[in-house]
Amino acid sequence: MPPASEPRWKCQSFRVGNMKSVCGAVGLIGQNWAMLFASGGFRVKLYDIEQQQITDALDNIRQGTKLLEQSGSLRGSLSAEQQLSRITGCSTLQEAIEGAMHIQECVPEDLGLKRKVFAQLDGLIGDDVVLSSSTSTLLPSKLFAGLAHVKQCIVAHPVNPPYHVPLVELVPHPETAPATVDRTHTLMQKIGQSPVRVLREVDGFVLNRLQYAVIGEAWRLVQEGVVSPSDLDLVMSHGLGLRYAFIGPLETMHLNAEDHV
Repeated sequence: MPPASEPRWKCQSFRVGNMKSVCGAVGLIGQNWAMLFASGGFRVKLYDIEQQQITDALDNIRQGTKLLEQSGSLRGSLSAEQQLSRITGCSTLQEAIEGAMHIQECVPEDLGLKRKVFAQLDGLIGDDVVLSSSTSTLLPSKLFAGLAHVKQCIVAHPVNPPYHVPLVELVPHPETAPATVDRTHTLMQKIGQSPVRVLREVDGFVLNRLQYAVIGEAWRLVQEGVVSPSDLDLVMSHGLGLRYAFIGPLETMHLNAEDHV
């Protein structure tokens, strides 16, 4: 068991040339981040207070990367072995974040835990490091409150599984510097993701607010006997889902009724 004073969290460090980033957690999301950064040529360091977690993560990443290459789905221009050679484990947090330019936290959705992690990082980094969270629900104003480096803080919320769904929502703290948003946007594009700028924090961000609106109406249609659950899912998977995979609702409105919208 870890010491009581040390938060239970994990961290990865990424580097391309002289650039280095750090991201946190070696669960599913953390492993996806590691694979994404490696596919972009970054050198990745995994850190966890439990060394077995690092070993397991490296095994899972190796298996997943090899399978992706075999199926022709591997991202980036590097081979599986080249990407895997960029991912290693380290034994201390200081080693993981040394020289870092971006830190991506991925611990469970527990505000107290996340705040403890960011407080620890806040005391270790300089003025040139971005502190970023993968949270899908917690507002930046609560997550980063009281940090000395709050101008360097941002939420970069991926969509699960990040390796296959490229969207990343960038949500700033009210005091986040514009340069932090720009820098994170560029970094996400560099690894092949599709970042969107959420201009101000709001509960649920954008993706979850849209998702919950659809789910709420879906439940109503089923409960009111308008459609069966299986047919409701077909409406999305064989209808709206296919359309929205390549064209959004506002662009659809524009194309359908340009003179009336």
